[in-house]
Amino acid sequence: MHESDAGLLAPGWAGSPTETTTRDSAFLQAMLDAEAALTRAQCGCGLAPAEAARAVTAAADASRFDARSLALRARADGNPVLALVVDLAAAVAPDVRPYVHRGATSQDILDTAAMLVSARTLAPVLDDLVRAAEAVARLAVAHRNTPMAGRTLTQHAVPTTFGLKAAGWRALILDARDRLSAVRESLPVQLGGAAGTLAVFDAFTPVGAAGTDASGADDASSGLSLLQAFANELGLAEPLLPWHTLRTPIADLAGALAFTAGALGKLAADVLNLSRTEIGEVTEGQGGASSTMPQKANPVRATLISAAARRAPGLAATLYGCLVAEDERPAGAWHAEWEPLRELLRLVGGAAYEAAELTDGLRVVPYAMRENLQLTDGLIVAERLAAVFAERVGRKRAKEVLMNAAARARAETTDLADVLTDVLDEEPELAGLDLSELTDPARYTGSAGPLTDRALGRG
Repeated sequence: MHESDAGLLAPGWAGSPTETTTRDSAFLQAMLDAEAALTRAQCGCGLAPAEAARAVTAAADASRFDARSLALRARADGNPVLALVVDLAAAVAPDVRPYVHRGATSQDILDTAAMLVSARTLAPVLDDLVRAAEAVARLAVAHRNTPMAGRTLTQHAVPTTFGLKAAGWRALILDARDRLSAVRESLPVQLGGAAGTLAVFDAFTPVGAAGTDASGADDASSGLSLLQAFANELGLAEPLLPWHTLRTPIADLAGALAFTAGALGKLAADVLNLSRTEIGEVTEGQGGASSTMPQKANPVRATLISAAARRAPGLAATLYGCLVAEDERPAGAWHAEWEPLRELLRLVGGAAYEAAELTDGLRVVPYAMRENLQLTDGLIVAERLAAVFAERVGRKRAKEVLMNAAARARAETTDLADVLTDVLDEEPELAGLDLSELTDPARYTGSAGPLTDRALGRG
């Protein structure tokens, strides 16, 4: 592997399955697979001899080609396909060479290769998302009724349960799975020839039919038959039209990848917040070390996921910008896609891998959740008290009573229930209320349990 592909500054994806499926050699192999499939498809359509299909397929082995040489020579042509075609043709017998890259344009091969790399990368990403979804489902079941503080705008709001939080993580992961699955199924081959008309394939003389006039329009187009055969050879979708400047496949892929990064980023953000020393409600199963502080166990996996989630939108924006592609073949818009697409695949692949590991080893600390529920001395259930009091004394009076009681509790650093005991003596309409039950955070989680069950019912 060339040193630029080592991932030294990319711990988020180095060592993950994504590293293997997106490295230079993987793109090179995908281009060769596209070239070989094109020759085989032409053979199946009667446009190339079987010997050519066998020879090109046998030669299409990335280990036989120098990726660095191709990269350097690509500067002269603007993409690596032309140099690859030269080397591939040199690797087969002279009588086979006319059938190498026959009728295709460089974008046909590189776009198809990008779709192959994407499909091959999304397979382990989807596996990791399934692993993560299963892990958080286990957490949701185990902690269906584990109360914790719900937080809004960084402050305690009302009680919730950790089970509901985990169920929410799972819902986002499954949303990402569904989007990526749909995109993976729709990834198309690219084949259009010089300007997206497939004209040259209709001009070819079928094998064994020398002298036949194959020119002119024909509803039984060799080009359309070849497009279908090409897609079948590679297991990719057959596009309705050549998409040289119709970049829906790239935009859809970018959107699904960016969504996945954000969905996993939400999980990571919660873990980072809840694992703070001052909160301590969850910890990563195996935290990362510090170079100077031996006591540290940093939430490294969540950190790497968070980093990916921050970078993904910008990369997706670049790919969306490439929708603006002029004419039948663009100058620059297509070229601008290659690196952002690979980086986006790598970031999301790495994030999914880290998320599977993170959720599988996440440790929940229920006693810390219980302690944190008491930090506001009962104020976390003020919403419940307001609703109950309002039924007896009206909303305005209920608000006044609770605001005064809360101010006194804060001033005296005492529990809200203790203050309310005195208040109830002064408010006959509130007599008889069970303050111990009304101020227990664990008894004010609403429909958190049923909502968790409902979310876990999704397959």
